[in-house]
Formats: sequence, C-alpha cells, structure tokens
Amino acid sequence: MAAAATPVTKHPHHYDLRGLYAITDEPATQTNALTNAVEAALRGGARIVQYRDKSNDRERRLAEASALRTLTRRHDVPLLINDDVELAAAIGADGVHLGRDDAAIGQARACLPAGSLVGVSCYNSFDLARQAAAAGADYIAFGSFFPSPTKPAAVRATPDLLARTRSELGLPVVAIGGISPENGAALVSAGADMLAVISALFAAPDVRAAARAFSDCFTPSKENSR
Repeated sequence: MAAAATPVTKHPHHYDLRGLYAITDEPATQTNALTNAVEAALRGGARIVQYRDKSNDRERRLAEASALRTLTRRHDVPLLINDDVELAAAIGADGVHLGRDDAAIGQARACLPAGSLVGVSCYNSFDLARQAAAAGADYIAFGSFFPSPTKPAAVRATPDLLARTRSELGLPVVAIGGISPENGAALVSAGADMLAVISALFAAPDVRAAARAFSDCFTPSKENSR
C-alpha cells in the first residue's frame, strides 16, 4: 500500500496579494537606473516586485537585488526573485517565482525562511495549477493572455482559468503577458488578483504614470465598466 502524501505546511505571510505586479527586465530598464525605475513603479502603486534577470553576471545581480531589497522594505512591498532561490536567500528576499517544475516548490521552501512567498507559472494549464497548489504554492500565474514582446512565442491562456483557480484552488491568481491599462481591467473582472507587467511598465516614458494607470484597473468603477 502506498504511503500517504505528506501534507504541505505553509507559514502565513502578511502581504495582500492584489494589484500591480512589477517585473524588472534588464533590456527594458537600461535607459534608467534600475532602482529609480522600480521606485517610480512603487510610487505609482505597484504592490509586488519581482527581480528578473537571466544573465550570468552574478556580482551585478547580487548588487541589484540587494538594492531592490532595501527599496521594497522601505515601501513594505514584497520582493521576489525569479527562479534563483540561492540569490533570494542571500539577500533576504520575500520569496521566489518559479517555472514549470512543481517539485522545486518544496526545495525552495527548504532554503528560505518560514513565511516566504512561492509563486509558480502555470502558463495555460489548470492541471499544472492544481499540482502547484498541492505542492504549496502561494499564488498561481497564468499567461500569456495577449501577444507579449518579452515572450513572443508564449502559449496563450484564457480568462476562464482565473476565476476557476480562485474558486477551486483558493489561491491568488496573476495574469501576465501583453497586458496594458486598456485590457487589464477586463482580466481583473475575470478574476485576476494581480496584473504582472514588464515592458509596458518599465519601457514607458513615465513609469510612475504607467503604474498608476495599471493600478487603476483595480478600482471598482473601472472593473465594472469592462
């Protein structure tokens, strides 16, 4: 007889996972200092920040992530690190965002303090979301919902995944991929707790104004108008 699965133990975090989810991207932030761009996003209403840098420059990534950790603490906003659990632990980040491998969730929690956030990309698959929830994810990300300049070949997700995940799995849901202030409110109405944005935020001529426009997608009047 197979042994019963070990229940997932999660420690509560104090963050309200709702609003603009700002994701940094090295090419999109070359024209501005990274911390200045993220500061502008936070002043515009960003409620969570993810440091995403796929380069191999470990020293620069450590310096940038450390600077963002100081900044996000000042704003009482969580900082997550994309994929790199070791970097997240080194700078005292609030958690990590992981890709497809749900087995990595437990490994990440073993390396991070209790209460750390672990989010998981599930692309366009409710089955992956169910597996991630069972493994202890704190939130689920779906996308791409629209054509994305960051990942032009990304699979396309459908809005019905948002409400289904909230109702059946009871987890906050992130929508990502080609999101703009014009199409974001419809995703919030469909069930998105967070809108994750890269280029439409950090490549904008006024990052703070762009962040405000995305944050407005979460106001009841804007949600109800879509």
